Parts: sequence; structure tokens; C-alpha cells
Amino acid sequence: MIIGIPKEVKKDEYRVAITPAGVRELTSSGHIVHVEQGAGDGSSIRDAEYVSTGAKIIPDADEVWAAADMVLKVKEPVREEYHRLSLRNDQVLFTYLHLAASRECTDALVAAGNVAIAYETVRLPDNSLPLLTPMSEVAGRMAPLVASHHLMRPEGGRGTLVCGVPGVAAAKVVILGAGVAGMAAATLAVGLHANVTILDKNLERLRQVDHHFRGALETIASSTHAIEQQCADADIVIGAVLVVGARAPKLVSDDLVGRMRSGSVLVDISVDQGGCFESTRPTTHSNPTFSVHDSLFYCVANMPGAVPHSSTYALANATLPYTVELANRGWQEAAQLDPPLAEGVNVVHGSITCEPVADAHAMAYTPLHEVL
Repeated sequence: MIIGIPKEVKKDEYRVAITPAGVRELTSSGHIVHVEQGAGDGSSIRDAEYVSTGAKIIPDADEVWAAADMVLKVKEPVREEYHRLSLRNDQVLFTYLHLAASRECTDALVAAGNVAIAYETVRLPDNSLPLLTPMSEVAGRMAPLVASHHLMRPEGGRGTLVCGVPGVAAAKVVILGAGVAGMAAATLAVGLHANVTILDKNLERLRQVDHHFRGALETIASSTHAIEQQCADADIVIGAVLVVGARAPKLVSDDLVGRMRSGSVLVDISVDQGGCFESTRPTTHSNPTFSVHDSLFYCVANMPGAVPHSSTYALANATLPYTVELANRGWQEAAQLDPPLAEGVNVVHGSITCEPVADAHAMAYTPLHEVL
């Protein structure tokens, strides 16, 4: 199989879908790896490092897409890449897709008629998401850091030191969701000596959180009333809510934001899935924030892209076993033999095979077994 690794073109995206170690795994199994020239530069991986483990460097993105049986990416295709989706028949695209939040990308993939497998909907029997987890960990750990930066007065925040000082209270950090991203955010926020509260609907999960942090934070059962109470006097609110494959629920209304402290900062990690704040809209690392009432919203849709060296290796560690499986077996056999991977198949030859995506756009849903 020929595996193509194009350079990411989404604004401020510096990650790459494979490391030199991943190239060696694939070429050792007899596969051919084409890497677009400079694809790893943003992650501090030189072309020569890929060549040393068996990759061929290709100067043109269209050539990479046209030759590949399977394309590995980090982020969903953007408009300037849509024409490349149909350069090769029966091609497999393996990347983050977040289709429930983008009708445009969904339509482009359906029109292309190939196979699209989403990292974020590969799901193990225990409901964990092995390919989303590493980036959720990165984004979660980044959230308190970027929030504390923007809480500073020169950045537009209320001028609160997140950790406080003797005699002065630390910032209040409210985290919505106790999943992977929420726990990662809590770990950093507690480490910064903030006053941390985490909310979740799952009481058993909150028991686990309480045990894990040994009383270093407060756990609250999530409800509309509880969210309003906790956010009203928060300095930082971190949205870390996920419904697999579907749009995130809107938990923080603009009305609530209007009642929050002036200069508070809200970070929406859920932005890739539509966001959990009413006014969430995707932003970039170059222009990361916007104002809602007197608060700052940070809604960067590819937060881990700011630390691409760490993120690339964390992501590739998780995706490589699935990539090798797809390359060795082909997508049909791999999906039949690996139910978690089958859950990642979102689009097949013009049919949407992920029900939450179909529901999000009121489009027809086709169960995967029917196309297999």
C-alpha cells in the first residue's frame, strides 16, 4: 500500500501525521510512504529524518494525494483540499474529522465517494477513545495555561494571578466535564494552586475524581442550576464536554456570561465538536480570543497545534497500530476484525456510516455492515 502524508494546511497547524519511527514500521511491513516536502518542519522533524527510515519525499501535495491508497492527516480537510479528495478512487482518509460540527466537510467527503475514518470516533469497549485521548490530554493541560495568560490585564483579563499569593485568594477555575480533557485541565489547575471545581453528570466519575485528587478540588453534580452557580463568580471556565461523534451540548449561555465577573476567561476545548458555550466560534492561535459581554472567549480549534513536537509524537504513538492494521489488511477486513476501528468509519462511498454525524445534519444514515 502507498501511504501519503501531506503537509497540514489549516491555519496555525504545525503537527504532522507520522514520525520517522512510524515510517519505519510501515516500510518494514513492505508499504511505501510518501511524505510531502516540509510536512514535518512545524514539528521539528526534518525531511532527512523521514528519508533515513524509508520514506520518499514528494514536493507537491496533489501528487501525494493522487498516488496514495491511504492518506494520513492530523486535521480534517479544509476547502482548499477538497479537490484532492477525489484525485484517487477508493482512497482511505484517516484523520480527525469532527464532522458533526461541519456540514461543509461532510458534504465534501460524501461527494468524493471514498472512505473517511475519524480518529475521534474509534471507541474501545469501555467507551474510551484511544486516538482522541492524547490530544485531549494536551488540550486539557494547555487550557489552564492559556487561560491564566489571558487572565492577565494586558491580554484583556481581569488581572488575577491564577495561583494567588499569601493573603490574596487564588483564581477560581470551573471545569465542565470530568473526561480525559477535564481531568488533564484539573491536573494543571490544581498544580497551579488554583481554586478548582469540576462538574460532571456522572456521579461515579466524580467519586473517582475525588479519590484521585484527594480533596484538592471540589466536585459538583452537573445541572443547569449548578453550572450557573459555579460560573457566576468564576475567573476561568473550561469547557471539556464530549458526546462521541455528535455536537457538544450548549451549557453556558450568553445570558450567564453576562452575569460573570468582568474580565473572566472561558476556554472551550469542545470547539471542534461545535463548542459548549453559546457564542463559541472557532479561532486560531494567531487570533485566539474574542469578547462576549465583558468576558474573553478562547476557542482555538486546534489547541495541540501550538505544541506540535509534543503533540505529533503523542498522536502518532496512538494512531500507528491502527495505521499498520489498515495498511496490512485493507480497511474492510480491518473494520470487520476490529470493532473499535469500525466505529471510526464515518463515510463510505457517499454514505454516512456514523449515526451521530447523520443526525447532526439531518442526513441519511447507513449502518456500516450494509456497506461492508
